[in-house]
Amino acid sequence: MQTPLPHTDVERFISRHLGPRPKDVEKMLDTLGYDSLDALLEAIVPQDIRLDRRLDLPPARTEREVLEELDRLAARNQVFKSHIGMGYYDCVTPPVIQRGLLENPGWYTAYTPYQAEIAQGRLEALLNYQTLISDLTGLEVANASLLDEGTAAAEAMTMTLGVVKHSGRPTYLVDVNCHPQTIAVLKTRAEVRDVVVEVGNAHEFDFKPEVIGVLLQYPNTYGHIDDYRAVITRANESGALVTVATDLLALAMIKPPGEFGVDIAVGNSQRFGVPMGYGGPHAGFFATRDEYKRKIPGRVIGVSKDSNGNPALRMALQTREQHIRRDKATSNICTAQVLLAVIAGMYAVYHGPVGIRRIARRVHALTVTLAEALNRLGHTLVHDSFFDTLCVDCGPASASQVVEAALERRMNFRQVSENRLGLALDETTKLADIEDIASAFAPEGRLPFDVRQLAAETAESLAVPESFNRRSEFLTHPVFHRYQSEMEMMRYLKKLESRDLSLTSAMIPLGSCTMKLNAAVEMIPITWHRFGGLHPFAPRDQAEGYGVMFADLERQLAEITGLPHVSLQPNAGAQGEFAGLLVVRAYHHSRGDAGRTVCLIPKSAHGTNPASAVMAGMKVVVVNTDEHGNVDTDDLRTKAEQHKDSLAGLMITYPSTHGVFEAEIREICRIVHENGGQVYMDGANMNAQVGICRPGDYGADVCHLNLHKTFAIPHGGGGPGMGPICVADHLAPFLPDHPVIPLGHAQSCGTVSSAPWGSPSVLPISWSYLALTG
Repeated sequence: MQTPLPHTDVERFISRHLGPRPKDVEKMLDTLGYDSLDALLEAIVPQDIRLDRRLDLPPARTEREVLEELDRLAARNQVFKSHIGMGYYDCVTPPVIQRGLLENPGWYTAYTPYQAEIAQGRLEALLNYQTLISDLTGLEVANASLLDEGTAAAEAMTMTLGVVKHSGRPTYLVDVNCHPQTIAVLKTRAEVRDVVVEVGNAHEFDFKPEVIGVLLQYPNTYGHIDDYRAVITRANESGALVTVATDLLALAMIKPPGEFGVDIAVGNSQRFGVPMGYGGPHAGFFATRDEYKRKIPGRVIGVSKDSNGNPALRMALQTREQHIRRDKATSNICTAQVLLAVIAGMYAVYHGPVGIRRIARRVHALTVTLAEALNRLGHTLVHDSFFDTLCVDCGPASASQVVEAALERRMNFRQVSENRLGLALDETTKLADIEDIASAFAPEGRLPFDVRQLAAETAESLAVPESFNRRSEFLTHPVFHRYQSEMEMMRYLKKLESRDLSLTSAMIPLGSCTMKLNAAVEMIPITWHRFGGLHPFAPRDQAEGYGVMFADLERQLAEITGLPHVSLQPNAGAQGEFAGLLVVRAYHHSRGDAGRTVCLIPKSAHGTNPASAVMAGMKVVVVNTDEHGNVDTDDLRTKAEQHKDSLAGLMITYPSTHGVFEAEIREICRIVHENGGQVYMDGANMNAQVGICRPGDYGADVCHLNLHKTFAIPHGGGGPGMGPICVADHLAPFLPDHPVIPLGHAQSCGTVSSAPWGSPSVLPISWSYLALTG
């Protein structure tokens, strides 16, 4: 057998990926006074933590080889027509938006818009998104996105806790007909904040004095447009805040929640032009009344004036966010999905109110046709008022047969119960799909009627109750009327892009937020349909390609960190921090140490750390730093011993936020362990450690990784992100799980994101980066 030829430097990705040429490196080393990179590392990284071997990773591959392998992985994913719903729907990304925005490095490589003067384009796009959300929900104030629907609902509960005065242990009521993944995320957040969650029938809720709020789904998870007005009136009279999880497309036809007493509206903007992507990334939305604007979580974009008095945009209310207020923050500003929010906002700009209504009306009309078809076949609809989702009672024997018939036709239905099935339609549904769905319910697959004739007969029918028809206007601002041609839209996108700073025009030197080149080869697969077209709750055997990719990533991230178990569920860095602390908390609880609630955090730690610790129900104790900014080990030892009976752990950023590998990191970890705590390492600076040292080797028990920094996922102007966590053996049973797609963690800390694996459709980027660099 012939020995394969080695890759030349031209073929190898790494030679193109790194900006500095050899002469540049020599010049920098000369300036610093070192002969080589090895000599520099010897001086910087403590010898006792240096890795004495190469990482056990596969050898580097060429760009062509990586794309070929990804093509093979994608081919192992089977994209069925998914009529599952539950907050996720197939949709159409307008090509001008896909090419001009999603595939455009001028949009996807920009950083979070902290500096308004170099982010005016993105800020205008986010203002469009806020306007879209505010208009459709009928509420005065919206933020510039959250991570997903489940975490948005959890943020609503947290805001409610901060707004409503209560005595005793607060109680939060949740309607049983909310999406199951939302209920799971909410319960996880509530437990650590000592909030009681009661799940039941909203119409039977008892608004006792300790009840602070209520969550409803509108339309509910089974598609029913329930009339909650009496429930809302009772809640308002008791002083409880009402949150409604809702659907943006449905709100083009049904009464907006702001018009019948709702205080907060949350949801997912995915179906406005963003592929399902097996679960994400998607922009969650959050809107509320003006009186609560200072409590609203996340970023809010405001209209201001520049030094010349001209209109300008900026992030408003920044004093609430964690980099400033730390453990007293009311907002964790990292919890956003900017790029996806911009896509959803531009979808609305491109279609305008007329187009959005047309899409909504068409989806509803097809759903009415399907309902009539199922009625004629003798099946029972559980609800007669709906927008795009039906719940069908067809008996246990028939239900299982229908599911099998659907799979044979490459369709996924939702199995609601032994007797009942859920069917959701979307923007991509055609009459031929209605015929296929109905045929799966028909004896021997034969329909006794013509579907086209049926569609004509039901064309003027509505299944929205008269009292819930939307009569108010939306998207009245001129921006939603100017750009309906592709030429105008292309120019608008380019105009906004030119007002931003991105990696297309400059380096972004933002310290701990080390960012990679988002190489074109890594970005190509994210728009492939076999990665983007999967519903997150599709049967796992339809996602074999993703399964292999997850396993590859988990194995390689475990090797890089020295921590052998990985959860890909956290879909942002701050989510990773939160999930890591939940795992630590669950570990202590399993040992009968529920009183371990103190989290030591050095002054030098990343700004999100204190906010995440509070969110995880912990009490923050600050550890001092010395005159050089390093952890004061004497102060650490004193405070660790002082709190040894209640010490949950330490959160430490390594290297520190000022870029130093602190020499006493092993001693720091030892002090915490000796006093019963666990060591959480913030992975924001993991870029400086890869291949040099491993957190698991020098004492960390858990760390999160910012895949959007160290592993090349683009920052997208402030999201998407991914923040998986890596943990030691003793913490593995406590990793996050999921109620819809169980992940098998026996003593799970709960559910932290709406989708089982967070935001899978951007994971091909990190997989590619690792495959290319080796």
